[in-house]
Amino acid sequence: MSLSPSELARYNRHLLLPEIGVPGQEKLKSARVLIVGAGGLGSPAALYLAAAGIGTVGIADGDLVDESNLHRQILFDTADVGEPKATVAARRLRALNPEIRVEAHALRVNAGNILQIARSYDVIVDGSDRLATRYLLNDACVILRKPLVSAAIHRFEGQAMTYVPDAGPCYRCLFPDASDDIVPNCAQAGVLGVLPAVLGSIQATEAIKVIVGIGKSLSGRLLTYDALGMQFNEYSFHRRDDCAVCGKSPTILAPADAGEDPAALKGLRRFSARELAALSGKCQLIDVREPREFAAGHLNLSVNIPLGLLHSKYPGLLLDKMPVFVCRSGARSLRACAIAARHGAAEFGHLDGGLLAWAADIDSKLTVSA
Repeated sequence: MSLSPSELARYNRHLLLPEIGVPGQEKLKSARVLIVGAGGLGSPAALYLAAAGIGTVGIADGDLVDESNLHRQILFDTADVGEPKATVAARRLRALNPEIRVEAHALRVNAGNILQIARSYDVIVDGSDRLATRYLLNDACVILRKPLVSAAIHRFEGQAMTYVPDAGPCYRCLFPDASDDIVPNCAQAGVLGVLPAVLGSIQATEAIKVIVGIGKSLSGRLLTYDALGMQFNEYSFHRRDDCAVCGKSPTILAPADAGEDPAALKGLRRFSARELAALSGKCQLIDVREPREFAAGHLNLSVNIPLGLLHSKYPGLLLDKMPVFVCRSGARSLRACAIAARHGAAEFGHLDGGLLAWAADIDSKLTVSA
Protein backbone atom coordinates (compact mmCIF):
# COMPACT_ATOMS: atom_id res chain seq x y z
CA MET A 1 0.00 0.00 0.00
CA SER A 2 1.90 3.04 -1.27
CA LEU A 3 1.97 6.41 0.48
CA SER A 4 0.46 9.53 -1.10
CA PRO A 5 2.41 12.82 -1.27
CA SER A 6 0.37 14.20 1.65
CA GLU A 7 1.13 11.08 3.70
CA LEU A 8 4.83 11.38 2.92
CA ALA A 9 4.69 14.89 4.35
CA ARG A 10 2.51 14.01 7.36
CA TYR A 11 4.62 11.05 8.47
CA ASN A 12 8.01 12.56 7.61
CA ARG A 13 9.42 12.10 11.12
CA HIS A 14 8.47 8.42 11.06
CA LEU A 15 10.07 7.99 7.66
CA LEU A 16 13.37 9.33 9.02
CA LEU A 17 13.53 6.43 11.48
CA PRO A 18 15.40 3.49 9.90
CA GLU A 19 13.31 1.10 12.00
CA ILE A 20 10.12 2.40 10.34
CA GLY A 21 10.84 4.19 7.07
CA VAL A 22 8.48 3.87 4.11
CA PRO A 23 8.04 0.07 4.46
CA GLY A 24 7.04 0.40 8.11
CA GLN A 25 4.69 3.30 7.44
CA GLU A 26 3.02 1.28 4.70
CA LYS A 27 2.47 -1.53 7.21
CA LEU A 28 0.81 0.98 9.55
CA LYS A 29 -1.36 2.23 6.69
CA SER A 30 -2.58 -1.26 5.87
CA ALA A 31 -3.20 -2.21 9.52
CA ARG A 32 -6.54 -2.40 11.30
CA VAL A 33 -6.56 -1.76 15.06
CA LEU A 34 -9.59 -2.12 17.34
CA ILE A 35 -9.65 -0.11 20.56
CA VAL A 36 -12.18 -1.41 23.07
CA GLY A 37 -13.12 1.40 25.43
CA ALA A 38 -12.85 5.09 24.55
CA GLY A 39 -12.11 6.15 28.12
CA GLY A 40 -8.96 7.10 29.97
CA LEU A 41 -6.78 4.47 28.32
CA GLY A 42 -8.51 4.42 24.96
CA SER A 43 -8.32 8.19 24.49
CA PRO A 44 -4.52 8.60 24.28
CA ALA A 45 -4.11 5.24 22.55
CA ALA A 46 -6.63 6.21 19.87
CA LEU A 47 -5.17 9.68 19.34
CA TYR A 48 -1.62 8.44 18.93
CA LEU A 49 -2.56 5.50 16.72
CA ALA A 50 -4.63 7.75 14.48
CA ALA A 51 -1.81 10.29 14.33
CA ALA A 52 0.68 7.52 13.55
CA GLY A 53 -1.24 6.59 10.41
CA ILE A 54 -2.97 3.33 11.33
CA GLY A 55 -5.06 2.76 8.21
CA THR A 56 -8.24 1.73 10.04
CA VAL A 57 -8.97 2.50 13.69
CA GLY A 58 -12.03 0.90 15.27
CA ILE A 59 -13.57 2.32 18.46
CA ALA A 60 -15.95 0.12 20.48
CA ASP A 61 -17.73 1.76 23.39
CA GLY A 62 -21.39 1.75 24.42
CA ASP A 63 -21.27 4.62 26.93
CA LEU A 64 -22.17 8.28 26.70
CA VAL A 65 -19.75 11.08 27.56
CA ASP A 66 -20.17 12.15 31.19
CA GLU A 67 -18.80 15.28 32.82
CA SER A 68 -16.82 13.12 35.26
CA ASN A 69 -14.90 11.68 32.28
CA LEU A 70 -13.38 14.97 31.20
CA HIS A 71 -10.48 15.14 33.66
CA ARG A 72 -8.80 12.17 31.99
CA GLN A 73 -10.60 11.21 28.75
CA ILE A 74 -8.95 13.64 26.36
CA LEU A 75 -10.92 12.58 23.29
CA PHE A 76 -13.86 14.64 24.57
CA ASP A 77 -14.72 18.19 25.59
CA THR A 78 -17.54 19.78 27.54
CA ALA A 79 -19.80 20.16 24.50
CA ASP A 80 -19.72 16.38 24.00
CA VAL A 81 -21.40 15.52 27.33
CA GLY A 82 -24.37 13.25 26.71
CA GLU A 83 -23.16 12.12 23.27
CA PRO A 84 -22.14 8.52 22.40
CA LYS A 85 -18.43 8.10 23.06
CA ALA A 86 -17.77 5.99 19.97
CA THR A 87 -19.41 8.57 17.68
CA VAL A 88 -17.60 11.52 19.23
CA ALA A 89 -14.28 9.65 19.22
CA ALA A 90 -14.62 8.78 15.54
CA ARG A 91 -15.34 12.42 14.67
CA ARG A 92 -12.32 13.61 16.65
CA LEU A 93 -9.96 11.06 15.08
CA ARG A 94 -11.13 11.86 11.55
CA ALA A 95 -10.47 15.55 12.24
CA LEU A 96 -6.99 14.71 13.55
CA ASN A 97 -6.09 12.57 10.54
CA PRO A 98 -8.35 12.60 7.47
CA GLU A 99 -5.98 10.13 5.79
CA ILE A 100 -7.30 7.23 7.90
CA ARG A 101 -10.56 5.32 8.17
CA VAL A 102 -12.37 5.26 11.53
CA GLU A 103 -15.07 2.72 12.38
CA ALA A 104 -17.38 3.47 15.31
CA HIS A 105 -18.97 0.58 17.21
CA ALA A 106 -21.40 2.28 19.59
CA LEU A 107 -22.05 -0.79 21.72
CA ARG A 108 -20.75 -2.67 24.73
CA VAL A 109 -18.71 -5.69 23.70
CA ASN A 110 -19.87 -9.01 25.09
CA ALA A 111 -19.55 -12.72 24.42
CA GLY A 112 -22.20 -12.54 21.71
CA ASN A 113 -20.49 -9.91 19.54
CA ILE A 114 -16.76 -9.82 20.33
CA LEU A 115 -15.66 -12.50 17.85
CA GLN A 116 -17.59 -10.91 15.00
CA ILE A 117 -16.23 -7.43 15.77
CA ALA A 118 -12.61 -8.40 16.47
CA ARG A 119 -12.21 -10.86 13.61
CA SER A 120 -11.62 -8.17 10.98
CA TYR A 121 -8.89 -6.37 12.95
CA ASP A 122 -5.17 -7.13 13.16
CA VAL A 123 -4.46 -5.91 16.71
CA ILE A 124 -6.78 -5.36 19.67
CA VAL A 125 -6.10 -2.66 22.28
CA ASP A 126 -7.89 -3.17 25.60
CA GLY A 127 -8.92 0.17 27.08
CA SER A 128 -11.79 -1.22 29.16
CA ASP A 129 -12.35 -0.46 32.83
CA ARG A 130 -13.93 -3.79 33.78
CA LEU A 131 -12.00 -6.90 34.74
CA ALA A 132 -14.63 -9.14 33.13
CA THR A 133 -14.11 -7.37 29.79
CA ARG A 134 -10.35 -7.82 30.14
CA TYR A 135 -10.80 -11.60 30.41
CA LEU A 136 -13.35 -11.57 27.58
CA LEU A 137 -10.94 -9.79 25.23
CA ASN A 138 -8.06 -12.03 26.26
CA ASP A 139 -10.05 -15.18 25.54
CA ALA A 140 -11.30 -13.82 22.21
CA CYS A 141 -7.79 -12.86 21.09
CA VAL A 142 -6.37 -16.27 22.01
CA ILE A 143 -9.19 -17.99 20.13
CA LEU A 144 -8.84 -15.70 17.09
CA ARG A 145 -5.03 -15.65 17.32
CA LYS A 146 -4.91 -11.86 17.45
CA PRO A 147 -2.30 -9.77 19.29
CA LEU A 148 -3.72 -8.00 22.34
CA VAL A 149 -2.27 -4.97 24.11
CA SER A 150 -3.77 -4.80 27.59
CA ALA A 151 -3.50 -2.16 30.31
CA ALA A 152 -5.21 -1.31 33.58
CA ILE A 153 -5.19 1.65 35.95
CA HIS A 154 -6.06 2.09 39.62
CA ARG A 155 -5.75 5.31 41.62
CA PHE A 156 -2.05 6.21 41.10
CA GLU A 157 -0.87 2.93 39.57
CA GLY A 158 -1.03 1.18 36.22
CA GLN A 159 0.14 -1.93 34.43
CA ALA A 160 0.55 -3.08 30.84
CA MET A 161 1.30 -6.29 28.96
CA THR A 162 1.07 -7.64 25.41
CA TYR A 163 -0.18 -11.01 24.22
CA VAL A 164 1.35 -12.23 20.94
CA PRO A 165 0.00 -15.57 19.61
CA ASP A 166 2.59 -18.37 19.69
CA ALA A 167 5.17 -16.01 21.19
CA GLY A 168 4.18 -15.69 24.84
CA PRO A 169 1.64 -16.10 27.65
CA CYS A 170 -1.83 -14.60 27.80
CA TYR A 171 -3.52 -12.57 30.54
CA ARG A 172 -4.95 -15.71 32.16
CA CYS A 173 -1.46 -17.18 32.47
CA LEU A 174 -0.66 -14.28 34.78
CA PHE A 175 -4.06 -13.93 36.47
CA PRO A 176 -5.96 -17.26 36.10
CA ASP A 177 -9.22 -15.80 37.37
CA ALA A 178 -10.68 -13.00 39.41
CA SER A 179 -13.97 -11.32 40.15
CA ASP A 180 -14.95 -7.76 39.23
CA ASP A 181 -15.97 -7.04 42.79
CA ILE A 182 -12.41 -7.34 44.12
CA VAL A 183 -10.95 -4.71 41.76
CA PRO A 184 -12.74 -1.33 42.03
CA ASN A 185 -12.97 0.71 38.83
CA CYS A 186 -12.25 4.43 38.46
CA ALA A 187 -15.79 5.39 39.44
CA GLN A 188 -15.39 3.52 42.72
CA ALA A 189 -11.74 4.16 43.66
CA GLY A 190 -10.82 7.33 41.77
CA VAL A 191 -7.87 7.84 39.45
CA LEU A 192 -5.19 10.47 38.86
CA GLY A 193 -6.23 12.24 35.66
CA VAL A 194 -2.86 11.99 33.90
CA LEU A 195 -2.26 8.33 34.81
CA PRO A 196 -4.13 6.75 31.86
CA ALA A 197 -2.17 8.98 29.45
CA VAL A 198 1.02 7.17 30.46
CA LEU A 199 -0.44 3.67 30.07
CA GLY A 200 -2.47 4.49 26.97
CA SER A 201 0.64 5.86 25.26
CA ILE A 202 2.47 2.66 26.13
CA GLN A 203 -0.37 0.69 24.55
CA ALA A 204 -0.12 2.73 21.35
CA THR A 205 3.64 2.16 21.30
CA GLU A 206 3.20 -1.60 21.70
CA ALA A 207 0.61 -1.76 18.92
CA ILE A 208 2.89 0.12 16.51
CA LYS A 209 5.84 -2.14 17.35
CA VAL A 210 3.76 -5.29 16.82
CA ILE A 211 2.47 -4.06 13.46
CA VAL A 212 5.82 -2.88 12.12
CA GLY A 213 7.71 -5.80 13.67
CA ILE A 214 10.32 -3.81 15.57
CA GLY A 215 11.74 -3.77 19.07
CA LYS A 216 10.90 -5.98 22.02
CA SER A 217 7.26 -6.16 23.04
CA LEU A 218 5.79 -6.67 26.51
CA SER A 219 5.06 -10.29 25.67
CA GLY A 220 5.77 -12.28 28.84
CA ARG A 221 6.45 -9.11 30.79
CA LEU A 222 4.15 -7.14 33.09
CA LEU A 223 5.17 -3.49 33.20
CA THR A 224 3.95 -1.58 36.25
CA TYR A 225 3.96 2.17 36.88
CA ASP A 226 3.71 3.98 40.21
CA ALA A 227 2.93 7.65 39.61
CA LEU A 228 3.44 8.69 43.24
CA GLY A 229 6.88 7.10 43.37
CA MET A 230 7.55 7.91 39.67
CA GLN A 231 8.84 4.38 39.23
CA PHE A 232 8.51 1.64 36.64
CA ASN A 233 8.97 -2.04 37.47
CA GLU A 234 8.88 -5.17 35.35
CA TYR A 235 7.88 -8.74 36.16
CA SER A 236 8.47 -11.70 33.88
CA PHE A 237 5.91 -14.49 33.55
CA HIS A 238 5.53 -17.53 31.35
CA ARG A 239 2.86 -19.45 29.52
CA ARG A 240 1.12 -21.97 31.75
CA ASP A 241 0.48 -25.48 30.47
CA ASP A 242 -2.69 -25.52 32.57
CA CYS A 243 -3.97 -22.14 31.36
CA ALA A 244 -7.71 -22.41 30.79
CA VAL A 245 -7.58 -20.73 27.38
CA CYS A 246 -4.07 -21.02 25.90
CA GLY A 247 -2.81 -24.12 27.76
CA LYS A 248 -2.37 -27.66 26.51
CA SER A 249 -5.94 -28.69 27.42
CA PRO A 250 -7.99 -25.49 27.26
CA THR A 251 -11.43 -25.46 28.85
CA ILE A 252 -12.42 -22.07 27.47
CA LEU A 253 -13.24 -22.71 23.83
CA ALA A 254 -15.44 -19.67 23.28
CA PRO A 255 -15.72 -16.27 24.98
CA ALA A 256 -18.23 -16.09 27.81
CA ASP A 257 -19.61 -13.23 29.84
CA ALA A 258 -18.39 -13.82 33.37
CA GLY A 259 -20.87 -15.87 35.33
CA GLU A 260 -23.67 -15.45 32.79
CA ASP A 261 -23.91 -18.89 31.19
CA PRO A 262 -22.79 -21.07 34.14
CA ALA A 263 -25.24 -19.39 36.49
CA ALA A 264 -28.17 -20.48 34.31
CA LEU A 265 -27.11 -24.14 34.06
CA LYS A 266 -29.76 -26.77 34.54
CA GLY A 267 -28.74 -28.99 37.45
CA LEU A 268 -26.75 -26.26 39.23
CA ARG A 269 -27.15 -26.13 43.01
CA ARG A 270 -25.83 -23.11 44.89
CA PHE A 271 -24.69 -23.63 48.46
CA SER A 272 -23.93 -21.06 51.07
CA ALA A 273 -21.02 -21.85 53.37
CA ARG A 274 -23.40 -22.98 56.12
CA GLU A 275 -25.44 -25.13 53.74
CA LEU A 276 -22.31 -26.83 52.43
CA ALA A 277 -21.03 -27.43 55.95
CA ALA A 278 -24.33 -29.19 56.77
CA LEU A 279 -23.80 -31.60 53.85
CA SER A 280 -20.61 -32.97 55.51
CA GLY A 281 -19.59 -36.12 53.61
CA LYS A 282 -22.65 -36.21 51.35
CA CYS A 283 -20.90 -34.63 48.38
CA GLN A 284 -17.54 -34.75 46.62
CA LEU A 285 -15.66 -31.49 47.14
CA ILE A 286 -13.48 -30.50 44.19
CA ASP A 287 -11.21 -27.50 44.69
CA VAL A 288 -10.47 -25.95 41.29
CA ARG A 289 -7.82 -23.47 42.44
CA GLU A 290 -4.15 -23.68 41.56
CA PRO A 291 -1.95 -26.10 43.58
CA ARG A 292 -0.20 -23.29 45.47
CA GLU A 293 -3.58 -21.91 46.56
CA PHE A 294 -4.73 -25.37 47.63
CA ALA A 295 -1.54 -25.95 49.60
CA ALA A 296 -2.03 -22.75 51.56
CA GLY A 297 -5.39 -23.93 52.90
CA HIS A 298 -8.34 -26.08 51.84
CA LEU A 299 -11.44 -27.87 53.07
CA ASN A 300 -11.15 -31.35 54.57
CA LEU A 301 -11.85 -34.20 52.12
CA SER A 302 -11.57 -31.89 49.12
CA VAL A 303 -9.49 -32.90 46.11
CA ASN A 304 -7.52 -30.43 44.01
CA ILE A 305 -8.10 -30.35 40.26
CA PRO A 306 -7.13 -26.94 38.79
CA LEU A 307 -9.74 -25.48 36.48
CA GLY A 308 -7.40 -25.66 33.51
CA LEU A 309 -7.11 -29.44 33.93
CA LEU A 310 -10.70 -30.24 34.84
CA HIS A 311 -11.92 -30.79 31.29
CA SER A 312 -9.32 -33.48 30.59
CA LYS A 313 -9.54 -35.12 34.00
CA TYR A 314 -13.31 -35.12 34.45
CA PRO A 315 -14.02 -38.29 32.44
CA GLY A 316 -11.69 -40.26 34.75
CA LEU A 317 -13.29 -39.12 38.00
CA LEU A 318 -15.10 -41.80 40.00
CA LEU A 319 -18.00 -39.84 41.40
CA ASP A 320 -20.48 -41.66 43.59
CA LYS A 321 -21.62 -38.37 45.14
CA MET A 322 -22.70 -35.03 43.75
CA PRO A 323 -19.62 -32.94 42.86
CA VAL A 324 -19.46 -29.55 44.53
CA PHE A 325 -16.84 -27.18 43.20
CA VAL A 326 -15.07 -24.59 45.32
CA CYS A 327 -12.57 -21.83 44.60
CA ARG A 328 -11.48 -18.56 46.16
CA SER A 329 -14.48 -16.34 45.38
CA GLY A 330 -16.91 -18.45 43.34
CA ALA A 331 -15.99 -17.40 39.77
CA ARG A 332 -13.88 -20.44 38.86
CA SER A 333 -16.26 -22.87 40.56
CA LEU A 334 -19.11 -21.62 38.35
CA ARG A 335 -17.00 -22.32 35.27
CA ALA A 336 -16.22 -25.76 36.68
CA CYS A 337 -19.96 -26.39 36.85
CA ALA A 338 -20.21 -25.57 33.15
CA ILE A 339 -17.52 -28.15 32.43
CA ALA A 340 -19.38 -30.76 34.50
CA ALA A 341 -22.54 -30.01 32.53
CA ARG A 342 -20.71 -30.49 29.22
CA HIS A 343 -19.61 -33.90 30.46
CA GLY A 344 -23.20 -34.91 31.14
CA ALA A 345 -23.44 -34.42 34.91
CA ALA A 346 -27.09 -34.19 35.92
CA GLU A 347 -26.46 -32.44 39.24
CA PHE A 348 -23.55 -30.41 40.54
CA GLY A 349 -23.00 -27.67 43.05
CA HIS A 350 -20.84 -24.69 43.80
CA LEU A 351 -19.96 -22.71 46.92
CA ASP A 352 -21.39 -19.21 46.63
CA GLY A 353 -18.74 -16.69 47.58
CA GLY A 354 -16.07 -19.37 47.56
CA LEU A 355 -13.67 -20.08 50.38
CA LEU A 356 -13.70 -16.41 51.32
CA ALA A 357 -17.31 -16.96 52.41
CA TRP A 358 -16.32 -20.16 54.24
CA ALA A 359 -13.59 -18.33 56.14
CA ALA A 360 -16.02 -15.54 57.04
CA ASP A 361 -18.93 -17.77 58.15
CA ILE A 362 -17.48 -21.12 59.21
CA ASP A 363 -13.74 -21.19 59.90
CA SER A 364 -11.84 -17.93 60.36
CA LYS A 365 -8.57 -19.88 60.66
CA LEU A 366 -8.77 -21.14 57.07
CA THR A 367 -6.00 -19.56 54.98
CA VAL A 368 -7.33 -18.38 51.62
CA SER A 369 -4.46 -17.54 49.31
CA ALA A 370 -4.66 -14.27 47.36
